[in-house]
Amino acid sequence: QVQVVESGGGLVQAGGSLRLSCTASGLRFADYTMGWFRQAPGKEREWVSCIAWWGENKDYTDSVKGRFTISRDNAKNTLYLQMNSLKPEDTAMYYCSAAYRARGFPPRSDEYTYWGQGTQVTVSS
Repeated sequence: QVQVVESGGGLVQAGGSLRLSCTASGLRFADYTMGWFRQAPGKEREWVSCIAWWGENKDYTDSVKGRFTISRDNAKNTLYLQMNSLKPEDTAMYYCSAAYRARGFPPRSDEYTYWGQGTQVTVSS
């Protein structure tokens, strides 16, 4: 049974930092492109970033480029999202997701098979 569990969310002031983690079990982690999505109240789920299964290639949505860094540790089956210079508009529930041997950097949520329950990030102004 596949389980995906996020952690690391919390309340932070604008300009601060948080590091999200996502641990996946029940799958061969190295075979999956891993992604982060977020959803703010009243808004659609938004792709934030992903890192390819075949290596360290990664991509980001424009609004987080230069502030967020995605990384993975295949030995620990863990995905990370380092978030710096946080802004109030980054406030959302953040979700970790997995897509089996995806081509490129899939931006649509329906391209991912497994999802975590989310971790809340709140940035105060």
